[in-house]
Amino acid sequence: MGIESGTRTHWLPGSTGDAALAVAVGVFVVLTTVIEWTVPVGVQSVPASGWALIVVASAALAFRRRYPVPVAVIVLVANALYYPLINPDGALLITLIIALYTLAAEGQQVVAVVIGLLAVIGSAYGEFGSASSPLGDAGLFLLLSWLVAAVALGGVARSRRAYLHQAQQRARDAERLRIARDLHDALGHNLALINVQAGAALHGLDRDPAQAAHALASIKEASKGALQELRKTLGMLRQIDEQAPTAPAPSLARLTELTSRAQDAGLAVQVTSKGEAPALPSTIDQAAYRIVQESLTNVARHAGASTVVVRISYEPDAVTVVVEDDGRGGPVADGTGILGMRERATAVGGSLTVGDRPEGGLRVSARLPYGGVQ
Repeated sequence: MGIESGTRTHWLPGSTGDAALAVAVGVFVVLTTVIEWTVPVGVQSVPASGWALIVVASAALAFRRRYPVPVAVIVLVANALYYPLINPDGALLITLIIALYTLAAEGQQVVAVVIGLLAVIGSAYGEFGSASSPLGDAGLFLLLSWLVAAVALGGVARSRRAYLHQAQQRARDAERLRIARDLHDALGHNLALINVQAGAALHGLDRDPAQAAHALASIKEASKGALQELRKTLGMLRQIDEQAPTAPAPSLARLTELTSRAQDAGLAVQVTSKGEAPALPSTIDQAAYRIVQESLTNVARHAGASTVVVRISYEPDAVTVVVEDDGRGGPVADGTGILGMRERATAVGGSLTVGDRPEGGLRVSARLPYGGVQ
């Protein structure tokens, strides 16, 4: 059975696999019922009522996850009728084991236990209420073991599925938080530069048209970068076509592009590098870039500085990022920007400190370990 969607019919998730399972179980039950495993191998005759019960119990499994309780009841009744009335015996009991497993796996543990107990009680009645004793003590104990195992394994499967769902949810939440941080850092940086350049353009509009034109051109470039970052973030959130244009991934290799925008805003930025740059893990590379970016944003917004020095040091097991400015310095509050930088550093096992420089201005220092990646 399917559900209608417009003019097309779609199977519910798992229905195809359940139908295949029902067919496989039906074939197995038929073979174990009609074939007499003797020497020579013979074929046993099954009455029409027996065939009907086999078909009903096996076919019901095709709907086991859509209607677990009705399927389990149907299978229980089919087994309860088959074993005392039909000869020869077969492996129809496997349909009840699968039904009980499904009940537990779908969260119907109480119903699974009740139906399992009914099956055991019925089997015990047939065992002790007749002189033939078809199962024997060992058979009854084995039946009980199978039914208990089916319910227990179904419960384990449900618990595992719930754990994986929670883990995926935590991963999605962490990814959303990472995207939000990236968006804050990228847009905050570009908007801060746009604000500075807009002020410069207004100031020089009448006095120095060339300076105003340069400031407006810088605003155009900064706004283009902000839009690229925004498109990239929306692409992550909406999972748009991979061919859509997106901004390159944040990386220390893009420091020149980053600092050139700050220079267009009137800051004199010096970048120095010490040591041979290894192939950094993407998490470390992006964290370092974002820390430099946020530091430059804070300088442009609040420091009143004219010069910024960015020092990148590659050590055998860590990369150190230092950003110093010659601005006003003073007490530093853990605002959104500084808190975000500190979180980025600690997320990769590193640390970040922010404080005044003795000669004036502010110093941001981050050490990000990468475990000797080469």
